Amino acid sequence: MISFFQGQLHAIKPGQLIVVNGGFGLSILVTPATANQVRLGQEISLYTSLIVREDSLTLYGFLSEDEKETFNVLQTVSGIGPRTALAALEALSPDELREAVLNSDEKTLQKIPGVGKKSAQRMLIEIGDKLGSPTGGLKITTSVSAAESEVIAALISLGYAEAQASAAVEPFQGSGMETSEMLRAALISLGANRG
Repeated sequence: MISFFQGQLHAIKPGQLIVVNGGFGLSILVTPATANQVRLGQEISLYTSLIVREDSLTLYGFLSEDEKETFNVLQTVSGIGPRTALAALEALSPDELREAVLNSDEKTLQKIPGVGKKSAQRMLIEIGDKLGSPTGGLKITTSVSAAESEVIAALISLGYAEAQASAAVEPFQGSGMETSEMLRAALISLGANRG
């Protein structure tokens, strides 16, 4: 699973970014708002969600972990796929979605393209409190260094959950440790917490 990707922005297309790292370019689908916040040639970091289908592998990218988690929760609603979940994040911020769900506000949810009355009702029932409460119900990672991002990605590739990986790296944030040192320390910490 590709949970995070960092690289140089090579191209911006409608709803899509091409990000290059080590001569390898990935096509990542994003909201128009995300595409408007980045510039060609810029080094960018995206939280990503890989959607595997019978005939395709599609990568969706987000500037914050909060947006990514909201995207994943939205897809747990029957009838809501990745395209509608992405459209939801274009129409409403994660906090606006939380507010709408907490207040059972069908009209706000119907502002999402492709979401009618029945879909909005299904969202209210099936999401419940999975999105948390507004203004920080989900933890938002703000300033993560390149080393920290690499260590989190490495831990995830080793089979740890994203929340576990982030928690293991948190004590070392801002320490100035190199990637290999931080990875070693995080693995020791995770090993110590197992038993």
